[in-house]
Amino acid sequence: MSRTALRICPLCEATCGLTLTIDDGRVTGARGDRDDVFSKGFVCPKGAAFGAVDSDPDRLRTPLVRVDGELREATWEEAFDAVAAGVRPVVERHGPHAVGVVLGNPNVHTMAGGLYPPLLIAGLGTRSLFTASTLDQMPKHVSSGLLFGDANLIPVPDLDRTDHLLLIGANPLESNGSLCTAPDFPGRLKALRARGGTLTVVDPRRTRTARMADRHLAVRPGTDALLLAAMAHTLFDEALVDLGGCAPHVDGLDELAAALRDFTPEAVCGACDVDAETVRTLARELAAAPTAAVYGRIGSCTVPHGTLASWLVDVLNVLTGNLDRPGGALFPQAATDRTPRPAGPGRGFALGRWHSRVRRHPEAKGELPMSALAEEIDTPTDEGEPIRALVAVAANPVLSAPDGDRLDKALGSLDFMVSVDPYLNETSRHADVVLPPPPPAQTPHHDFAFNTLAVRNQVRYTRPAVPLEHGRMAETEILARLVLAATGGHGADPAAVDALVVGQTLGKAVKDPHSPVHGRDPEDLAGLLTGANGPERRLDMMLRLGPYGDGFGAQPDGLTLEKLLAHPHGIDLGPLRPRLPQPLKTRSGKVELLPAPIAADLPRLRAALDERPGGLVLVGRRHLRSNNSWMHNVPALTGGSNRCTLHVHPDDAERLGVQDGQPVRVKGAGGEVTAPAEVTDAVRPGVVSLPHGWGHDRPGTRMRHAATEPGANVNQLLDGSLLDPLSGNAVLNGVPVELAPLSAPVPGTSGALT
Repeated sequence: MSRTALRICPLCEATCGLTLTIDDGRVTGARGDRDDVFSKGFVCPKGAAFGAVDSDPDRLRTPLVRVDGELREATWEEAFDAVAAGVRPVVERHGPHAVGVVLGNPNVHTMAGGLYPPLLIAGLGTRSLFTASTLDQMPKHVSSGLLFGDANLIPVPDLDRTDHLLLIGANPLESNGSLCTAPDFPGRLKALRARGGTLTVVDPRRTRTARMADRHLAVRPGTDALLLAAMAHTLFDEALVDLGGCAPHVDGLDELAAALRDFTPEAVCGACDVDAETVRTLARELAAAPTAAVYGRIGSCTVPHGTLASWLVDVLNVLTGNLDRPGGALFPQAATDRTPRPAGPGRGFALGRWHSRVRRHPEAKGELPMSALAEEIDTPTDEGEPIRALVAVAANPVLSAPDGDRLDKALGSLDFMVSVDPYLNETSRHADVVLPPPPPAQTPHHDFAFNTLAVRNQVRYTRPAVPLEHGRMAETEILARLVLAATGGHGADPAAVDALVVGQTLGKAVKDPHSPVHGRDPEDLAGLLTGANGPERRLDMMLRLGPYGDGFGAQPDGLTLEKLLAHPHGIDLGPLRPRLPQPLKTRSGKVELLPAPIAADLPRLRAALDERPGGLVLVGRRHLRSNNSWMHNVPALTGGSNRCTLHVHPDDAERLGVQDGQPVRVKGAGGEVTAPAEVTDAVRPGVVSLPHGWGHDRPGTRMRHAATEPGANVNQLLDGSLLDPLSGNAVLNGVPVELAPLSAPVPGTSGALT
């Protein structure tokens, strides 16, 4: 019998509501939920293919444990016994930092990934933490930490009310948005233009987003910070600075003006390949717009000056009076945020509290660069132990990090590795234990991370659309048991993990004079929690203690889990609202425009004024039907335009003797790959583009469809030595490469890559 069920889509950052069609326990269809308070029926090709993703036959159904060198199916008990036997001796013999933890991008797309990895890291006591953030967004976290005192306090553009939007290195028509959670981003941009607003896109590629813009600037890759600095200089030079309502909450304005004195439009135009008058026009239009927002994303983060570019995005929002005002860039308020504290000075944000062992990279937000993972495993030093055991949760760094060949070999040398992953992929194939979570239809969903980045305040929760299949284990239980097995509590009831968190959280809350439960009995409060299991009880607690919560009865009309369950399409909490100075946690209690680490890095940016790349440089690209390396095993999401080809400008193709469709060899500092050329003027001259997440041709994986057209691993062109020094983020864009046409097609490619 056919039925329908609701599910929030976990396949990208847009978090659209879906209506699933279920037949005999299987998802047979997916469409947008028209009653969803946030997405209102929008769905992209990924969401429409939810059923195919959910039922992929290559998803692992039972744990795998390595016996005599081979991965074999095992019971859950055997798997967790093996985890405890593999991890604990490493900790006891070599110390906690000898156990590395790698968290992949999908962690922020699942409820379990938001609840349990912090407990794993804290329980192990390891500083060897590596996440996908240092391959993507860490510059934005660092700049936000330095400006606002909180690395997770990221302003987002008020898309639905702005009059002027400047996008830097962002392609939301393909990505659906990133660090800006906005279902139907394309529709919101069309609405912006329909109401007379202006859209400007800065990108070396003429992306789908750039094609719909009023103005597209094809800057030279990696020069975003120079362009933004010159725009800020122009605002000062032409007396266009107006902080608006933000003025009482800003510190360092005069110092900032002095620091940017050298970055005139004339000084940057050669490096950016944008004429000086255009730079001035951008700044003037930004200042003159009734409301405006500057938004930078992955293209401006994964470059040598990623943190400076991210900082300057918000500097421009401040200087034009658009930070923290409707139509500008505002700070969302998620339902599971902590109880807002009174405004005032905070502890601030610190960088470099510890360093990596080999190249002494400073930590950022508690993380070390993913680019350093291989060397932290395979390189002995006199200081500290190498990583000897690894816990990887939803991570595939062999494809997503620079120099996958070296990391591939390093993983093979570990004493022990456990991977939580639904696939046997390029990374998990090295594991001694693989713990497969169930398909998304069998899991609950609440977006802890993305609601803190949403363009409208709202809250939604969906329980599993399909009952947990016999023999599978809930992802929340898998991670709870992993925490216990890795931290010395193997064999304990996994519910004890959630109970411990509840007890500790309520114990702190009742001692906080700003909490709605100050002075109450934590055990009494715990007894009031509802929910079918530990994760739901934790969600109920977070909602009730949050900014819209009922405060365990203090605000009877406030949020609870029961109230949320009574609204299956979600609860709208209203548009974004000005919040300053309350969320600031800097030591001054103000927005600190020129933090010391930023000022210390500006000489490096000044040196870039004279840099001119001599040959070709490489940039990545996204596709609407892909999300990193996740979905290449789903036939409905591959093929057509979603192919791994190398975009080459016609002028470069003619100069190098490259024909459309011809295989070409691309060589970088980390190695070389082969790809079919796609000659197109969508890239500017001197730039080539290869998409991210491909390279599914390594032996020992079990992803049959992905292996039929594996593509090339663009990150193999990188050796991992290029990093943004403040954030440790990998430089993935604007890197030099060499190109050579091959005389004949590579056998067996069928138009794909080798």
